[in-house]
Amino acid sequence: HRTLLRENRMIQLEGRLGHVFNCPNWLRQALAHVSSTNIHIKSNERLEFLGDRVLGLVIAEMLFEQFAEEEEGDLAYRFTALARRETLARVARKIELGQYIELSNGERETGGAEKDSVLANTCEAVIAALYLDGGHATATKFIKHYWAPFLKEERKPPKDPKTTLQEWAQ
Repeated sequence: HRTLLRENRMIQLEGRLGHVFNCPNWLRQALAHVSSTNIHIKSNERLEFLGDRVLGLVIAEMLFEQFAEEEEGDLAYRFTALARRETLARVARKIELGQYIELSNGERETGGAEKDSVLANTCEAVIAALYLDGGHATATKFIKHYWAPFLKEERKPPKDPKTTLQEWAQ
């Protein structure tokens, strides 16, 4: 019964991701936080590394296409805003990713499933799982679907607080 419940949850998540996995182990590994793993189970850290790069490429493509008139510096500000932890955590919350993350009991009890860092890292790992299972087109479809609304939020290229302070000081 427990295994069936777990499989139903994975099917539900696949629906939110817009992809049915040919190799469900990619998704399982993407959801495995380091606190829940042992020597027999890999955590999602390697997938997180790959997902960060896939996300970066797709965001760069989106910005290059949508803001054809902007200079490289302005595109870089937009890129930073779209690829940062807070944006990844917002997407993770939108798909309710926290409920699917495998965490140790201690990590879950201390709110690990709602921490921006855990959500963002897991979201990157899920992007890698989508990429490895379905290719560039599958990962791109997911990213474009969830990141496109953020492109419309900022009419001007956003600047991080440090850059704003430096420009003000100059």
